Amino acid sequence: MSLKRRTFLGGVGAMTATALSSGALAQSVVEEILNTPRRGTWNDRFDTGAGAGEKVASNLPIFSAETVFYVEQAIAHYEMLVQNGGWNTVPATKRLKLGVIEPEVEMLRRRLMISGDLSTSAGMSQSFDTYVDAAVKRFQARHGLPSDGVMGPHSYAAMNVSAPIRLAQLKTNLERLRSMSGELGQRFVMVNIPAAQIEAVENGRVILRHTAIVGKVDRQTPILNSKINEVIINPFWNAPESIIRKDIIPLMRNDPNYLTDNNIRLINSSGDEVDPMSVDWSTDEAAKLRFRQDPGKINAMASVKINFPNPHAVYMHDTPQQSLFNDIDRFFSSGCVRVQNVRDLVTWLLRDTDGWDRRRFEQTIKTGESTPVALQSPVPVYFTYVSAWSTSDAVVHFRDDIYGQDGIEELQLTSSL
Repeated sequence: MSLKRRTFLGGVGAMTATALSSGALAQSVVEEILNTPRRGTWNDRFDTGAGAGEKVASNLPIFSAETVFYVEQAIAHYEMLVQNGGWNTVPATKRLKLGVIEPEVEMLRRRLMISGDLSTSAGMSQSFDTYVDAAVKRFQARHGLPSDGVMGPHSYAAMNVSAPIRLAQLKTNLERLRSMSGELGQRFVMVNIPAAQIEAVENGRVILRHTAIVGKVDRQTPILNSKINEVIINPFWNAPESIIRKDIIPLMRNDPNYLTDNNIRLINSSGDEVDPMSVDWSTDEAAKLRFRQDPGKINAMASVKINFPNPHAVYMHDTPQQSLFNDIDRFFSSGCVRVQNVRDLVTWLLRDTDGWDRRRFEQTIKTGESTPVALQSPVPVYFTYVSAWSTSDAVVHFRDDIYGQDGIEELQLTSSL
């Protein structure tokens, strides 16, 4: 973190911590924030409009000049919010949900009102009613969490990040967005790593949005710009050396049938197949061989692989482990990007390639034969790192700073849960 940011966070953070040091004083600070005339019409516009429950999704791409404008607008609002004392914390002591009546619900209401997820017209009460339920769901949607209306560990962690920290996060990400707000192509694909999400963009609008699985903290998905030039249907999977050393060799030591059970063949430098039983698995000598998995349902890339030139040897692909897309923290891969509903994305990518409609694509999958298809018009692809943005009037999105790129430890929420 730069000196300027440290000074800013230290000064404002100390002011907020002092103001919220006791329950009674915290309440007076919240009331001042909710009632102060300095806020002007902010209460009626910021993050909520007439009330909670509004749609927070947008078909505006994260990479766009409009997004830069909305983030600048959000920063102005957050600066005003911070100047007025920020928001209160909500004790993460109980699992609050619809129908519950607890003193903590009143603190939750204050917090949601200040961030604009709950209209002040909902009033103060200890009851977790339908208004609070809608407000919590809205808050969860803005923070990339399952919108179930239940206050659990992930929702509390996101909610209790202070306003000064969120302001700093917006400012950091504004610079990233400004650098990518130029001409990116009429059609392009954007992979947002901390959001674990993919956008397929055409003519300035998001046509498809896909849930993704990206790299682990110790095997990070890289930031890159390239062009998608090939789709391989029913691909062979060649295991990277890092996976061979870290995963497959240890697995073979415990289960000598692992390669056979997973249709993985060993190929030497001459292109000949090697019997796994002839290899000494007590050493790492096997890493000199090529580990190639046959196409099929258990293939690590399942039905399809999306290629683009890059120095990191990463790509996008399908996966047989579809259940992982339902997890809150989707950071499981070794750097490549797994795509939910990948066949929709591939159909869009192949649209301008002669003879490759959805029907032919699906029929080719059924053959089980590995079939490379060169895109007639390569499509730009951008792997990026944006953990805070706004793509509609005063609706702000935040994500966990999974790789620590924002420089603020408090934003690495996943590591603390």
